[in-house]
Amino acid sequence: MRFSDEFRDRSLVEAASARMREQYSFPATIMEVCGTHTMSVARFGLKSLLPPEVRLVSGPGCPVCVTDQRDIDSFLALGKADGVILASFGDMIRVPGSFGSLDRLRADGADVRVVYSPLDAVDVARRNADKQVVFFGVGFETTMPATALAITTAAQEGVSNFSVLSVHKTMPAALRALLSADPPTRRPADPLTRRPGGLLLPGHVTTIVGARAFDFLADELGIPCAVTGFEPLDIMLGIESILHQISRREAFVVNVYSRAVRSEANPRAAALLEEVFEECEAVWRGLGAISGSGVRIRQRYSGLDARHRFSKILADLPAGAETACRCGDVLRGLISPSECEHFATVCTPADPMGPCMVSAEGACAAAYKYGGV
Repeated sequence: MRFSDEFRDRSLVEAASARMREQYSFPATIMEVCGTHTMSVARFGLKSLLPPEVRLVSGPGCPVCVTDQRDIDSFLALGKADGVILASFGDMIRVPGSFGSLDRLRADGADVRVVYSPLDAVDVARRNADKQVVFFGVGFETTMPATALAITTAAQEGVSNFSVLSVHKTMPAALRALLSADPPTRRPADPLTRRPGGLLLPGHVTTIVGARAFDFLADELGIPCAVTGFEPLDIMLGIESILHQISRREAFVVNVYSRAVRSEANPRAAALLEEVFEECEAVWRGLGAISGSGVRIRQRYSGLDARHRFSKILADLPAGAETACRCGDVLRGLISPSECEHFATVCTPADPMGPCMVSAEGACAAAYKYGGV
């Protein structure tokens, strides 16, 4: 087993590992829904601490990775227009679209800015009143409130040269679509090669939507779940909780991240999201179009909606090229990164075929950097 110098609560983690190895010997596949969990599992070598019959697979929890190719192409197209500044989180800079990337676009002379917050993009617009500043609204419920705050701030201050291309997505609807394809099973002896037997639910998202938003996974689909944080002990306790449920043929959503997550949604964040966004269909890489899994900017803020402001450019967007990237299969848990024929050969961080290799939460990036995935 491998321990990092940053590994906290080592003795408690070792104790959890020993309990699981002693008590649970049945096959079980557990999906790390959140990309941050995937990165932590790889970074701390947690797979080596689990019973050999327990398999961890990645899920659709990396917001950069699930962003559809056409949405990336749309943002790139806006950067080619005169007088436009593109603002994005750094994770998106090297993600390839059909016709290049933000990094390549910047090398060709486009004005592309990396920001740490949507409000930073509003500030760029304040300081460049003669330019149109477009922020790429990527992320799940965790980052949506910050985008909503940027929109309301720009509206209140009259920053009319700011807009958002929203490709935000919501996690519960995607999990329902991903996991409803196969009938529920509660038999601990099943190898569960297609549908995971348990889910490590995303801690960041759940601080916003509340643990109760995922009750349907246990109540309707019979899947044991655990909401966990991102320290090794958090993850190990979450896995232990799931294995305990499987062994007892039970299914609950257990919150082992109670220091940050409550049952109900964050009321202030929920109110802000309700004011700015409305539910819509969204296209997910690997999953396709999912009803009610995205958000669009409400009519009252349409002046700050890049889809409205640049409708002519986006309407004329050419069809994207076919790609051999298998990020979609990784995001659905169908293959591990190392099972992709392109992994670490023609697809590397220096020359990525898709977002899973360059995102800070990407499963392929985690496997390339730390191995064991």
